[in-house]
Amino acid sequence: MSLPRRAMEQMGFAVCCLSCDAPDDPGLERCRGCIDRHAHARESLTVGKATTKPQRLARELITMLADPGNYILDDEHGKWMEKYATMVYEHQYDPSTKRDRTTTPLRRLSRKSSIIREVANQNKWMDEPPDKLELDEMLSVLKEGADEQPMTWDDLIAEIEEMMED
Repeated sequence: MSLPRRAMEQMGFAVCCLSCDAPDDPGLERCRGCIDRHAHARESLTVGKATTKPQRLARELITMLADPGNYILDDEHGKWMEKYATMVYEHQYDPSTKRDRTTTPLRRLSRKSSIIREVANQNKWMDEPPDKLELDEMLSVLKEGADEQPMTWDDLIAEIEEMMED
């Protein structure tokens, strides 16, 4: 097994190096060739619109290889993504920590932050729904102006003309 090269890690293909049988020597011609081919393939597959099924599948697989921990539950590729995620996890495992590797659950390799999730988690009703008073207040605010009829085109044009005169 070779340690992942920086270029391969940056492209999201660290797992390819971890499953390679090349010796782990810096500057190997085999590694340079592999990196060049992977970079060219990734670029040609990710540029432009995917129009055929093979192109869409290739993009899906590139995405999966870049972050295998997020695709462990995939019906078709899940067992391979679990194997890849385990390889990357074991490579990143630090034996100097006190946690026992056998009891440490396989974690997702990346935790992408989500602005939507962060805002949703600030909701004061996340744990307990609003009470009757709060519901009535929200309904009154939302219904405000609901009884009014929408403006006609003539009314809207007249209002715009008034604004233009000012």
